[in-house]
Amino acid sequence: MKVTDNKNEFDVVVIGAGPAGYVAAIRCAQLGLNTACVDDWKDENGKAALGGTCLNVGCIPSKALLESSEKYEESIRHINEYGIVYQDVSFDVATMQARKNKIVKELTGGIAQLFKANNVTQLFGRAFIKSTRQLEITQAEEKKVISAKHIIIATGSSPVAIDCAQLTADIIVDSSGALAFDKVPEKICVIGAGVIGLELGSVWRRLGAEVVVLEAQHEFLAIADQQIAKEAQRQFKKQGLDIRLNSRLMSAEVKKNKVELIFKQEEKEQQLTADKLIVAVGRTPNVEKIWHESVELLLDERGFINVDEQCETNVPGIYAIGDVVRGPMLAHKGSEEGVMVAELIAGKPQQMNYDLIPSVVYTDPEIAWVGKTEQELKASGIRYNAGAFPFAANGRAKALGNTTGQVKILADAETDRILGVHIIGPQASELIAQAVISMELSASSEDLAMMVFAHPSLSEALHEAALSVSGAAIHAVSRKR
Repeated sequence: MKVTDNKNEFDVVVIGAGPAGYVAAIRCAQLGLNTACVDDWKDENGKAALGGTCLNVGCIPSKALLESSEKYEESIRHINEYGIVYQDVSFDVATMQARKNKIVKELTGGIAQLFKANNVTQLFGRAFIKSTRQLEITQAEEKKVISAKHIIIATGSSPVAIDCAQLTADIIVDSSGALAFDKVPEKICVIGAGVIGLELGSVWRRLGAEVVVLEAQHEFLAIADQQIAKEAQRQFKKQGLDIRLNSRLMSAEVKKNKVELIFKQEEKEQQLTADKLIVAVGRTPNVEKIWHESVELLLDERGFINVDEQCETNVPGIYAIGDVVRGPMLAHKGSEEGVMVAELIAGKPQQMNYDLIPSVVYTDPEIAWVGKTEQELKASGIRYNAGAFPFAANGRAKALGNTTGQVKILADAETDRILGVHIIGPQASELIAQAVISMELSASSEDLAMMVFAHPSLSEALHEAALSVSGAAIHAVSRKR
């Protein structure tokens, strides 16, 4: 293998060009730091592609297919309610996939333009940290060595593999494979009723597939507020998603282009045959073969890179952000860590509030939350008041024809400071930002209740939920706890 003599020297080298890495690289460059970003992701044509999992095979393509499938379902099930009548509605998976790919290409190309505009040096290849200040970049048969005063590891994560369901070409697939089907399978089994499993299951159910979701846990969406989770479970059941809790996969075997499953539900063995099996049981950090053993970076007990509150590792000058470190594996969390680290390297004071990272499930209805759940407050012995408001009583939701769900606010019983906001319903992913802003500014439920919200708007549901905390909701009966 050819090794070239390379005198490239940088203030910062970022490993990984996903939402954490590319944001860190751009912010470093904006702050006057000579910055390089190294990534080895290739698109379907074998060309370098920025954006990591999120833009290429994760957040963005999944939302594109969710939007296509939602519009189709609305057309065949609900469009006549708006006074619009037409017949013979159909869909074309190839066109849906082409639209998805176009969106991905535009966004990944946009990052390349941002790199150019901000003078970020883009390096294609696989990076390996040789020492605390040196990296080796491997591309095809060539290697080159670059140096950096600071290194940011942002290598992301990969789908968790399970021994009893080894991936096969186009039959047993992970989340990436599930976004690339060229036709709608008759029957799909999804392993895992988390965010990814629910979103992927929703896409193909809307397009006509029978979808069975097997979840090992006893509770549905245990990470969410359980009142909201139970309402979501009811809605998914009404839609036709067959969610089976306390179900653990034992084996999966491909026979005659189908997959035969054996699983245990409530310790009773059952069988299931499907056309496709989607494995969506979580993600694991990409930390393999990134640094030489002499660098001595520490991992925590779960295999994540050990960092402090400012994302610096045990080795001075080396940082890690995004999915490779503790905390939720969310693109927006990684991006904000990238900004924080860039500011710190540039000598600016910066910190991040990990207590107020919003979570979203982009199903229909959407589910979003930030802060503490009701079960967490009870377990901690924190006294609180709760207020809720249904979208069924919201004028804008009625006009949209989407009245499922509610907004729920939890506030400290003594100070009235908002401790958590939980939303299930239309545009929950957008509404939750209002809750994040309010909580970041230490608002009380009374503060929200005293604000003027536009009418008619979905945001009024947040306003009424705040009023409900003190029993003062106008458009629904509420009672102070």
